[in-house]
Amino acid sequence: MHKKIIVSLALDHGISEEALAMARHLKGDDGEILAVHVHETPNSTVNAYVSEDVMKRAVDGAKQKLEDRVADTPDVDPVLLHGNPGQSLTSYAQKIGADCIIVGSHKPGLSDFFLGSTASRVVRHAPCPVYVIR
Repeated sequence: MHKKIIVSLALDHGISEEALAMARHLKGDDGEILAVHVHETPNSTVNAYVSEDVMKRAVDGAKQKLEDRVADTPDVDPVLLHGNPGQSLTSYAQKIGADCIIVGSHKPGLSDFFLGSTASRVVRHAPCPVYVIR
């Protein structure tokens, strides 16, 4: 059984219930589940046209959505990260010593036919086992 599980939650996709159920199944008695959403920071070209106030509201909105999504799940702690999702998830897993990541894969393009780009990066670079929900 796993002691520290990261469940990657994209706030605009609906895999959270399935992912959280899987995490509960894989978690040991003293395990911990972290619902992680990565807020992607716009690139520098976009940043030049977006005010700091708009950026702050977007981050605050993402944080509130994440907290709302796990509000009825007292055994899950919400975590909001910033940056590239695949890179941020693997770095965070390494930093906290996670021993499992659950990530969803959706609507792949030609370049990543079997896994989504975030799931693909996490699978390739994670320091721990990764469960991919299709």
